[in-house]
Amino acid sequence: MDWDLVLIFSFVIAIVLIVMPFAYLVNKRVQEHEERKLELEARIEEAKAAQAGKPSETHAHLEDRLRVLERIVTDPSADLSRQIEDLRELKMDAEKVR
Repeated sequence: MDWDLVLIFSFVIAIVLIVMPFAYLVNKRVQEHEERKLELEARIEEAKAAQAGKPSETHAHLEDRLRVLERIVTDPSADLSRQIEDLRELKMDAEKVR
């Protein structure tokens, strides 16, 4: 048997035994990194969905104003003209403040 060939074969096996565990560890870290990245992206999307789901302060303010207007329009009593005048006075007071 050729001892040079055995030496070369042993050298190749030694290199493979050193490189393969290193490659395994690198691949494992890359997969963990990608998994963590996907988790963070999912959390970001959940936060965006939650933010879009809850009404903003402006939206709530507009809903309150709409409820007041609906109450005024549907109120059959004679207070309707008084309430409209009160709203006009509030609007004029608000414009004076500006």
